[in-house]
Amino acid sequence: MDDLSCFEPSNLLHTQERMERYRPGGFHPVRLGDTFSGGRYTVHHKLGWGGFSTVWLARDQSLNKWVSLKITTATDPESSRELTLHQKLRQAGAADGVVQLLDSFIHEGPNGKHQCLVFELLGPTVDGVALDYHEGGDSLEAETVLRITRQLLQALAAMHRAGYAHGDVSGANVAFTARRLSGLASANDIFEIIGAPKTEKLVRCDGKALSPGMPEQLVEKAAWDDWIDEDDEDVRLIDFGEAFPHDTPRDHLAEPGGLQVPERIFTGEFDYRVDLWRAGCTIYGVVMGSRPFMYLGDMDFLVAQMIHFVEDLPEEWRPQWEQMQKSTGRIRDDIPDRMTGPSKLEEMFKKNVTEPSLGPLLPIINGLMRFRPEDRISAEEALILLDGPAE
Repeated sequence: MDDLSCFEPSNLLHTQERMERYRPGGFHPVRLGDTFSGGRYTVHHKLGWGGFSTVWLARDQSLNKWVSLKITTATDPESSRELTLHQKLRQAGAADGVVQLLDSFIHEGPNGKHQCLVFELLGPTVDGVALDYHEGGDSLEAETVLRITRQLLQALAAMHRAGYAHGDVSGANVAFTARRLSGLASANDIFEIIGAPKTEKLVRCDGKALSPGMPEQLVEKAAWDDWIDEDDEDVRLIDFGEAFPHDTPRDHLAEPGGLQVPERIFTGEFDYRVDLWRAGCTIYGVVMGSRPFMYLGDMDFLVAQMIHFVEDLPEEWRPQWEQMQKSTGRIRDDIPDRMTGPSKLEEMFKKNVTEPSLGPLLPIINGLMRFRPEDRISAEEALILLDGPAE
């Protein structure tokens, strides 16, 4: 893979997916207008990317509707596992609340064979929409907040009953459905909502031809600037690349920024109950417009924010916390061993949430975000706090 300095400068070269991922075993190079699966799917825009896949807006010629096409890296060991998980959740009757898998196939390209997954078209993520409202000095409608909370908890409860953990719950992995948009007739109609594609050519400075595995065209991710359907659409849990069965836990965990779970920090172990902590963080983010904790590279700073967020640090973890502070040379005398008043969560909630119907969310977040996994309420118990016991 050539260094980025080998290519002519462009805005998209540094703001989209990493170019070094376009290599044998890596991403598949896509151009707008490319077709897949014998011409059934035609690519019209880019929806996003991750470490092991790119996701594209495609037109399903057979069903005459818009879909999401996820193309995994050629060597991604998670791709077939994600497909298998969706199949097992469907067999277990636990697919409600998770993104609907419509089709799958293998595509062979210059960088290898890629597992392709076709999903129902989804809109922007909950994180993105909540942040937009927050930056505008506004907040989501209470009814929408409650619907997001309910549907997230229902999806997790169903997965946990079926014996699986998601492993990477966050507002970035909960997206709105786009039922209205999926049925629009033309590309121009959908571009009015998500924005028309912006492209730039990838060109080498020396004038030489690109290697076959490199994209000739850089495509900017859809912005969804004119999305207004959050009050009318449901939400779906997406991205199951980190999911695992309860009886075969994984030895690693996706933990971006401030979403690291305390048991991993203090014990190095985790199980399906990481979903509960992360669900609490997600619900907090929907209500407040931001995540509860910031991570600036210092673990002691992250833990300091966690202490007294809902409760005291467990006694058995205190020696490790003290050692963590000594190793950084920052002894935090401002954090007492015991809470002497309301938790940070309670203070923040009462300061910022005035809508009475959102009151049940305080004990739900409080119950989900306990330090010890065994002290956390289950997704089903959280649903009871939200809606009362099922009849």
